[in-house]
Amino acid sequence: MSDLTDAQVAEFRDELERQLAKLEKSMTVTDQALETVELDQGAVGRLSRMDSLQNQGIAKGLRERESVRLAQIQEALRRLDAGTYGVCTACGCGVARERLFVFPESGTCGRCGD
Repeated sequence: MSDLTDAQVAEFRDELERQLAKLEKSMTVTDQALETVELDQGAVGRLSRMDSLQNQGIAKGLRERESVRLAQIQEALRRLDAGTYGVCTACGCGVARERLFVFPESGTCGRCGD
């Protein structure tokens, strides 16, 4: 059982929603970076195409990390709605407020880890 007050829960909800909005904007930019690289020899020089392909590879890695974080934030919001936010999903103990302050999407206590 969580020992968070209603005010603390509301603060964590606000923070998670803020992070979700920020992440969604970032994902839009990442999606644009993942668009197909133009391979027209006349439009882009060889080195520019290589840079574009390298940047696209970096964007793919970023997109994967963003997808994982998106799922974590959405799950934390579901736990808030269910009244189980701040309770470790592994052992059922309370998650320290300090941990939630740094990682509001965290579903586990410090002993169980993420």
